[in-house]
Amino acid sequence: MKIVLAGPPRSGKSCLREGLKQAVRQIPGAPYPYVITACPDGEGAWFQQTVSNDPELAAQCKAAYKAKFTPAFTNRIEASAKNCQERLVLVDIGGIVSDENRQICRHADSAILIAGDSEGKTWEERLVEWKLFCKALDLKVIALLHSDYNGTEDQWVTVDDRLLVGSVHHLERGEPLADRETIRELARHAVRLEASHGIVQSGKVVG
Repeated sequence: MKIVLAGPPRSGKSCLREGLKQAVRQIPGAPYPYVITACPDGEGAWFQQTVSNDPELAAQCKAAYKAKFTPAFTNRIEASAKNCQERLVLVDIGGIVSDENRQICRHADSAILIAGDSEGKTWEERLVEWKLFCKALDLKVIALLHSDYNGTEDQWVTVDDRLLVGSVHHLERGEPLADRETIRELARHAVRLEASHGIVQSGKVVG
């Protein structure tokens, strides 16, 4: 199962990625959450841990590694997304609907969308273009998240068999995020869906 993490810039996607990864790893028997960093912004999978240990070093490394999309980078990440055989893959993309992101994400099957209220728009309004992005690529949206940076607790979360909708507060680099209510529930949701996805892929009937 290949899940795209998408949404506008500065929504907390990379923080969500790390929190979700750690929350999944706490679930007994869950598949390892393999991360593909699909944006050349200098924040690889190593970045969050480095921020926790040495924020100054993390900032220096990010500046050194930061780059722009190039055909070579896009083709390399597309190949990774296409060929990765891990059971649960998180593809962390950039915050702009672009041809590069379309090329990378066409090999995924699902998406988690996240946004905060900004620029006079609600988080739901800021996700409209991302819902269209997912629809065009046939990505099943499995979660819609409100990134409430100034909040002090996760306010609400609802979930059914296919879609989780929730609010997650203060996604900040270097903070422990795996214990947030919404992120914990999202981890359980993703693991449940991966199990069902694996049954479908094996050709068995899901009861």
